[in-house]
Amino acid sequence: MSAIDARLAELGITLPTPAAPVANYVGAVRTGNLLVVSGQLCFDGEGKLASTGKLGAGVTIEDARAAARYSAINILAQVKAAVGSLDNVVRIVRLGGFFAATADFTAHPPVMNGASDLMVEVFGDKGRHARTTVGVPSLPLDSTVEVEALIEVA
Repeated sequence: MSAIDARLAELGITLPTPAAPVANYVGAVRTGNLLVVSGQLCFDGEGKLASTGKLGAGVTIEDARAAARYSAINILAQVKAAVGSLDNVVRIVRLGGFFAATADFTAHPPVMNGASDLMVEVFGDKGRHARTTVGVPSLPLDSTVEVEALIEVA
């Protein structure tokens, strides 16, 4: 068992099968030592969206934070499929979070911490990253959260 797989087990995390693209794109693209992971919705381990609807219109920050964590878990599944082992991750460089929200919702950072905190829990200092958080009027399948990643790999 790899070191990162052992860490995931300690955290009680089982990686799902990577989500298949629903349009004309791929889950991840590697160029040199960079892996770009397409936006991942907040599918839970059973293939259901962990959160639907909008922040500021019924979805709580806590529910959306948990959904962002699921999106990050789905990123890890894409990374493992692309590079074989999560031990090949050199650095989480950047995460981009998109949140379905009302126009007056402004508490994006604590929501994005669901994804950011997971990366640090799994990778330690290698998981610290730059990030962007953006509120949008809607996301695919009425998901509350979508997170994309840029990752340096060995």
